[in-house]
Amino acid sequence: MSSNSKIILSQNTHLGDSSTELVVGDKQKGDGFYGRSDGIHTIQYTITEFVGTVSIEATLASQPVEEDWFTVYAQDYPLPDENTTSTSKITNFTGNYVWVRANVAYTGGTVNSILLNH
Repeated sequence: MSSNSKIILSQNTHLGDSSTELVVGDKQKGDGFYGRSDGIHTIQYTITEFVGTVSIEATLASQPVEEDWFTVYAQDYPLPDENTTSTSKITNFTGNYVWVRANVAYTGGTVNSILLNH
């Protein structure tokens, strides 16, 4: 079965003040939309000098409202016991989610991109 790769959040750079900026990407079709049975999704994200949380949210609703979204993956930066704020990370999650989106809350740095492959 072929895979489908999409940019679910393009580059966003924090303004440089200490405020918390929230960025929510547009919804993208997940495995459940296509009726696939394996439910495997892969996320790759690249961040630079990032301080905050990268989250991936999903829903089972075909026409979701805000209350339908739930978190399937979240990672805070910098990592505990590390000063790492720049990285490229790949992670998987499984579920027959109809829609998937990125949700980022951060106080500094850049989200270079977040990609979804399924």
